[in-house]
Amino acid sequence: MQRIIFTSARGQIVELSNRAPFVLSKIDGLGDVQADVKGQKAPFQDGSTYIDSSLSERYPSIEITILAENMDDLLKKRAYIASVFNPKLGEGVLKYENRNVVREIKATSEHVPTFPSGTERVFSTQKALINLKCHEPFWLDTHIESEPMSAWVGGMEFPFEFPVEFGLKSSTTTLLNDGDVETPVEIVFHGPATNPIVTNKTTGEYVRVKRTLGKNDKLIVRTAFGNKEVLIEDSTGKRTRAFNWLDGNSVFWQLDVGFNEIEYNADSNSDEATVIINWRKRYVGV
Repeated sequence: MQRIIFTSARGQIVELSNRAPFVLSKIDGLGDVQADVKGQKAPFQDGSTYIDSSLSERYPSIEITILAENMDDLLKKRAYIASVFNPKLGEGVLKYENRNVVREIKATSEHVPTFPSGTERVFSTQKALINLKCHEPFWLDTHIESEPMSAWVGGMEFPFEFPVEFGLKSSTTTLLNDGDVETPVEIVFHGPATNPIVTNKTTGEYVRVKRTLGKNDKLIVRTAFGNKEVLIEDSTGKRTRAFNWLDGNSVFWQLDVGFNEIEYNADSNSDEATVIINWRKRYVGV
């Protein structure tokens, strides 16, 4: 059974399924997204050379039937749908469920919901049409993957969900991204550590912060496009932007599709420093 749950930026929730009062009649745009395929062509070349592809925005469209007890109840339910899908609120979260598949995506309404008249409204029944726009086209796994790494445990091995191998001055682990595309990460450093660095050895990219973290300090690095952040949180919970502490060659790397070998190092040899890497799998359709 398909079920849609939309949560507005204001926290209002509406469920669209095969149950009253908001019956899901039809949904499109779950998989079809246009791609901009880039290539280049040289003189006298047959065909062209592929360069890269990027996805356009996603445009889900939803058709529902509102079932009410009477006309007054119908008007209240119509008003609620209009309030939840108010485009002035900005992005909400659209969650899609179908059997064992659960995905979600940020979406905003392209217009106030349409309530057709005539045969589309009979007594206490009303059809409603909702068109959404998802600026980020990827569906996200609702589960956040998380992998802890600890350093400075020389010559020891411990059983983790992913194999983790500890050396004298570093920690390595292998992370699996079995989504459809590369995905950004959130890296959380827990001090103490001096000049911590986390490297994706699969891509050859690293993030290094030239800063000494105290025992109660926490460094947070987020690598999502359009939402890149470097923050330091002290023992009181106060957060300070720390872009200026980044090594000049640092890259806000992402997890490639498949296995990624990740390594953590720091200049100090504290046995208390830890790193946690969080990520969510991304999919091109459901």
